[in-house]
Amino acid sequence: MWSHSIPLTNEQPDPAADEKKKNSTIVETIQQLGQTATPVAESNIHCMTIIGQIEGHIVLPPQNKTTKYEHLIPMLVAAEQNAKIEGILIVLNTVGGDVEAGLAIAEIIASLSKPTVTLVLGGGHSIGVPIAVAGDMSFIAATATMTIHPIRLNGLVIGVPQTFEYLDKMQERVVRFVTMHSNITEETFKDLMFKTGELTRDIGTTVIGSDAVKHGLIDAVGGLGEALKELNRRIAERKPAAAGQPGPGVYN
Repeated sequence: MWSHSIPLTNEQPDPAADEKKKNSTIVETIQQLGQTATPVAESNIHCMTIIGQIEGHIVLPPQNKTTKYEHLIPMLVAAEQNAKIEGILIVLNTVGGDVEAGLAIAEIIASLSKPTVTLVLGGGHSIGVPIAVAGDMSFIAATATMTIHPIRLNGLVIGVPQTFEYLDKMQERVVRFVTMHSNITEETFKDLMFKTGELTRDIGTTVIGSDAVKHGLIDAVGGLGEALKELNRRIAERKPAAAGQPGPGVYN
């Protein structure tokens, strides 16, 4: 009698190896994100963070916490094209940085067709101000601050009239964008920008939470809950319009 043994094609589960792999994943998550579990539920809202210093054409030192504009712009383009993403939340805690890079980010946020809400947590200083006002609705935490000051040049500066004209034109670009996308007047914004005596080694103004709203720079004081609530409201309003149906309060 011939006997034939059939080789096993499926590997037997190894509980010890599975447990080891699970523990390794948890340790890696703690190291990378500071938490033991990550939310896995899919969302129709894309959250984009702008933190540290906004890096432009010059690479900053490795110890600096930076946000690279060449990373953010493709992310925003992808979010605009992705049908599953219905709204975008921009969270800011930045000290500012490269003027042209910051304006590029602000301009692309302002040109998005999907609802956008910005939230300033901690700080939205310097060139972070145009980014903060670029969304459809802006919020600021009660203790968050925004520093408004004139544009400065780093490195070698040639003391000729053309240099100051260039600086003035660049500053006008920032002023024009901020006044176009917020409720602050040009006169008020420039008064805050050129105020003396408030900052120890510079001219300018630091506005905190409700002061930013009072000046018309930011729309409302609020946190994450208020920002998401407003964004979801705008998404709900946009859906009937996108489908060619009348939205709330619209009669044919």
